[in-house]
Amino acid sequence: MSSALASLLECLHLEETKPDTFFGTCPAFGWRRVFGGLVVSQAATAIARTAPGRDLHSLHGYFLLPGNPNEALRYEVTRLHDGRSFATRLCHVIQGDRLIFSMTASLQRCETGFEHSKTMPEVPAPEELRSLADLAKEWNSSISSEILKYFQQVRPIEIRPIEPERLLKGVPAEKRFYWMRASGNLPQDEIFHRAILAYLSDMTFLDMSLGQHGRSVFDASIQVASLDHSIWFHNACSADDWLLFAQDSPKAGGGRGFCRGEIFSRDGVLVASVAQEGLIRERASI
Repeated sequence: MSSALASLLECLHLEETKPDTFFGTCPAFGWRRVFGGLVVSQAATAIARTAPGRDLHSLHGYFLLPGNPNEALRYEVTRLHDGRSFATRLCHVIQGDRLIFSMTASLQRCETGFEHSKTMPEVPAPEELRSLADLAKEWNSSISSEILKYFQQVRPIEIRPIEPERLLKGVPAEKRFYWMRASGNLPQDEIFHRAILAYLSDMTFLDMSLGQHGRSVFDASIQVASLDHSIWFHNACSADDWLLFAQDSPKAGGGRGFCRGEIFSRDGVLVASVAQEGLIRERASI
């Protein structure tokens, strides 16, 4: 297990200070602001702990203010509904006296029923692809220092992009594909696997809409921020095995980019669907 994953898992063990109120911290990754995927994963963990016997099947969150990675995060869960099959929760994330994130989520007891599923796209296996660290060595002299630093950093999630040369050259693409997995073995508890999936679902995602225009989140002339994030969990998954994150961006306009994602297990099962809209605008246009 990488040290980065160990730090993330420690941060997912939230401290419950009173019923339905939890405190979390940020990993020491040198962030300038709290990573959105961390807030989503910690909120999902807090909510799941208030509904034992049920699994998260959907969540919908809004990023309200940037978070300070050096301050603790308080997760206040409100129990909106507890039925025989479903439970609904509201989670507010607070730093000091500032509400920075709000999320609703639904949980369901496991049951059987009608089933169909989209087929996973045909892509190279992760073993055929290079890691970001390998790409950093290969592209060392041809990419910016900021991108190089991002590629070289130790992270809790291993990423292997498909057609990475298109990313380097800023070639617009209707779809992008990444293999991702936790960089080590996770606890067997399903809560952690869904939390890690929630964490990685915010990685590389908003860049999909900028990529349609040959631009990147690393472009200092662009203001980028996640506005909202939604996940539908369809099946249990092993987030420490390879997951294919297939992304597209059907629309951008009004200073916002809309992205969709489908996450497949290695054996081709669609385990989650994701959607996000984010701010993408030239700083000069503010």
